[in-house]
Amino acid sequence: MRFLRSEEQRQLAATVHELLSDADVPAAIRAWGAGEPGPGLEVVRRLAKVGVAGLAVPERFGGLGADPVDLVVVFEELGRHAVPGPLAESFAAVPALLTGLGDDVAGRWLPQLATGDRPASLAMPPHVPYALDADVAAPVFVVDGDRVGLAAYFGLASSVDASRRLGAVDGTDLVADGPSVAPAAARAFEAGVLCCAAQLLGLGRGLLEQATAYVRQRRQFGRAIGEFQAVKHHLADVLVALEFARPLVHAAAVTGAPRDVSAARVAAADAAYRAARAALQVHGAVGYTLEYDLGLWLTKVRALRSAWGTQSWHRDRVLAAL
Repeated sequence: MRFLRSEEQRQLAATVHELLSDADVPAAIRAWGAGEPGPGLEVVRRLAKVGVAGLAVPERFGGLGADPVDLVVVFEELGRHAVPGPLAESFAAVPALLTGLGDDVAGRWLPQLATGDRPASLAMPPHVPYALDADVAAPVFVVDGDRVGLAAYFGLASSVDASRRLGAVDGTDLVADGPSVAPAAARAFEAGVLCCAAQLLGLGRGLLEQATAYVRQRRQFGRAIGEFQAVKHHLADVLVALEFARPLVHAAAVTGAPRDVSAARVAAADAAYRAARAALQVHGAVGYTLEYDLGLWLTKVRALRSAWGTQSWHRDRVLAAL
């Protein structure tokens, strides 16, 4: 199995990275957390213009019908820039869910999702009990056993990451029910977990880049602190963890097996958490301040580490599969 990106995937990653580098994403994150989603929605629309919103949407509904590996490539860049919004839900899980419910259901919503005018979201209890950004997203779905409904929005639950607005929802208007729901929901869940793993991988990469840049310019005892061996070792350990997690994420995209998806999620979350701890440590006291951008990445790692199933649950699923 080859884990090297194709030339097209490298170009796709470079395009998304360049777009996000020019978009002032930190300002969009802060605005999103303050209840002003306009700048963040504009970032989503820019991503849609380069095809990101339609990657998982079949071609017959106006999307690109891309490979899951392409999704992983994009979501690593989305995580690298800590882009706010229900991205795993709108770009991956909802398209997988609707496609599995048949063309009549999919044709109602997928063409508009491919345009990226507004993101979608969903709740899938017990592992996804809240619909992310339900006050901004449209449509919002609730999967409850063998039933899928459109959500009625009740209010926000607290989150460690202010830009992750957790909506308490309930499915009221019936969208689909019956035996087709369970397999469609299973595919949607795996797609969400996979993209969450790729986001965490990207978040770790973004944290490592920020930490590396900081230790090159921060001076102590007349030297850049990045010249000290202890600092080098911390950051080298982060790099090793990320490089070991990346093949697992790509392998999960290729196989789609629940065991592989969970293994990728565990490895990526652990690597991102290691990156967060190391980045905070090398930044010292400045890393704790709300004004410093590093905190936007730190809190997102903390939040995503328990999103789409806990680490313990995913470890148990790997063990059961073995």
